Amino acid sequence: MGRIVGIDLGTTNSVVAVLEAGRPHVIANAEGGRTTPSVVGYSKDQELLVGQLARRQLVLSPRNTFSNLKRFVGRDWDELEESSLSVPYTVRANDQNQVRIPCPVTEREYAPEELVASIIRKLVDDASTYLGEPVEAAVVTVPAYFNDAQRQATRDAGRLAGISVERILNEPTAAALAYGFDRSAVRRVLVFDLGGGTFDVSLLRIANGVFDVKATSGDTQLGGNDFDQRIVNWLADAFQSQHGIDLRRDRQALQRLTEAAEKAKQELSGVMSTPISLPFIATGSEGPLHIETQLDRPTFEGLCPDLLDRLLNPVQAALRDAGWAADDIDDVVLVGGGTRMPMVQQLVRTLVPIDPCQSVNPDEVVAIGAAVQAGILTGELRDLLLNDVTPLSLGLETIGGLMKVLIPRNTPIPVRQSDVFSTSESNQSSVDIHVWQGERQMAADNKSLGRFRLSGIPPAPRGVPQVQVAFDIDANGLLQVSATDRTTGRKQSVSIQGGSNLNEEDINALLAEAEARADEDRRKRNQIERRNRAQTLLAQAERRLRDAALELGPYGAERQQRAVEMAIRDVQDCLAADDMQELDLCVSGLEEALFGLNRRLSAERQSDGRPLQGIRNTLGSLKDELFADDWDDDPWGAPSRPVDRERGMSRRNDGGWDDDFYR
Repeated sequence: MGRIVGIDLGTTNSVVAVLEAGRPHVIANAEGGRTTPSVVGYSKDQELLVGQLARRQLVLSPRNTFSNLKRFVGRDWDELEESSLSVPYTVRANDQNQVRIPCPVTEREYAPEELVASIIRKLVDDASTYLGEPVEAAVVTVPAYFNDAQRQATRDAGRLAGISVERILNEPTAAALAYGFDRSAVRRVLVFDLGGGTFDVSLLRIANGVFDVKATSGDTQLGGNDFDQRIVNWLADAFQSQHGIDLRRDRQALQRLTEAAEKAKQELSGVMSTPISLPFIATGSEGPLHIETQLDRPTFEGLCPDLLDRLLNPVQAALRDAGWAADDIDDVVLVGGGTRMPMVQQLVRTLVPIDPCQSVNPDEVVAIGAAVQAGILTGELRDLLLNDVTPLSLGLETIGGLMKVLIPRNTPIPVRQSDVFSTSESNQSSVDIHVWQGERQMAADNKSLGRFRLSGIPPAPRGVPQVQVAFDIDANGLLQVSATDRTTGRKQSVSIQGGSNLNEEDINALLAEAEARADEDRRKRNQIERRNRAQTLLAQAERRLRDAALELGPYGAERQQRAVEMAIRDVQDCLAADDMQELDLCVSGLEEALFGLNRRLSAERQSDGRPLQGIRNTLGSLKDELFADDWDDDPWGAPSRPVDRERGMSRRNDGGWDDDFYR
């Protein structure tokens, strides 16, 4: 087998890597960068531009330059969310309800997969130049929560780029491969992947070269670009309020706002405040108008509480599916540029009380993992085994429109599962097999992957014929379905193509497939389950407070206890008001407060046999209670932090946990 490269096909940036001498490394592009912007455009001379060259003309030619294409791959028009359409170029539906992107300068319409293929081709050409030989195969990564349709569309984009996609690999799994391919210790790893347009979380057990994916979850419509959009709206709303002009209606102004928002978001990861300057952004009755303002980190974070809420649920769902608790996790791997935001890092620390791994580059780790998988396929790496899972349940429609699940979500792949069905009417000569993907009880609420008919069934009373339906999922997560009449042996099978119009005769008729509205399904999760979880946590917190009162003296951990008490009241208020929107944040605050109290209790127990440490703990608590506002000299060397009186907790912007004075 020839050279296989690993490609991280991202919403904002893409990366290509290769395995050489048993070690993976990133290949720089023709412009010298290690990441390539996932942007495609056409110049006024109709020249195709990809990467940095295309990005340079985003402001000057927004209608002929296309970014954020990954959110359109494998989806129908009526399944796009409104946020996905907040782009400076035109996106529309054709007569078949497929997504099409018109380009005025070429007077053509493009399917998203055709434009994505140009990005893949650029990455492969750069790799071929570096290696000095043609590259004809690749491992391409996708979000773990991509369904069958989107995986098929990604594979066909590779075909359009002229390469063979040897493996479709989940992005969090690729990150885990990069992190653990040279480690032998047994570790339980949480991969938290917040890219430009998608969010995934996976739980893996790594032991002696074996990578077992235990659970995966995510949101294919949530990413760093959504945080950018909050800044865009903040700027545009303020400008409209002051001047009566909506900048979002001007394509060039919208692109300038988007670039300024992304820059501000990145800068706020390192500073508390950043200026935003956009001169000559519009023209009013009195002449040119400008934006000159300052955005600070608290204001930015105040724009995004619901986005943080949406990051919570997939993590908690994955933990439930795996049967793990937060304390079971040994390592946290952060992936994607979005994880550089302090509020996201703090959220992760709230969920899992350990510091994330700092040994991997969030922008490159997925491509490196894809290169490792390529090495496994070529035989260069022989001692690694990857066991991945399917992200969504697969089944078929039965009588009454019910969803009969044959392969539950988080089932290890490759897998084959079958079941026997019968006819619903007497003398029925054929049966329709309708395949669905999703977690809803009613088939119509899930994602239809395709249907076919098994004919030639001999006449018989209802319920007598036996039809065996088998689902096969390969290592790429792609599905094949077959149905067999046990009486005649007649068999019908189909490779699910997700409604693709791509055929060998017309390669430009690209895939336009639909994705189940995973985000909508998550928003409609049973509210009773969320309330029960909150009530269970309340009971645990109250028990923990009683334990703390018994174990510690009068100055033992009053600050931590007060934080828990205030967080309990917040959760109780949300439950009483039936405010489900705020409940998850309040529950997160209670969990954070409990982590602080638990750590303090643990430190006190450890100090039982160390008198000096016990004295330090007691004096530290006295200092907290008596001199919290005035004490500048910390005798034990812990950094001082401002106190948030409203929550009763210290703000932990320094990245640590409630390490206080007992490290």
